[in-house]
Amino acid sequence: MEQHRNFAVVLEPAEDGGFTVIVPALPGVVTEGDSLEEALANAREAIELCLEDLAEQGSEIPQSDPDARLERIEVPIAS
Repeated sequence: MEQHRNFAVVLEPAEDGGFTVIVPALPGVVTEGDSLEEALANAREAIELCLEDLAEQGSEIPQSDPDARLERIEVPIAS
């Protein structure tokens, strides 16, 4: 039976358009795309490749992070 895991991704608008995507649970997994759809498709592929590499190395596959949240925190800056 095939197992599935969910991974939170963070999408940041790129200065020149499109999006940069990071996967907090998989440090080093960073990708990008010219559109939201492309960025998410590239992220899925990057995650799958990372998990394949981890499995081939016999490394532990990180747990899913379904409770991951993105919050904004306002902080004062010195003038």
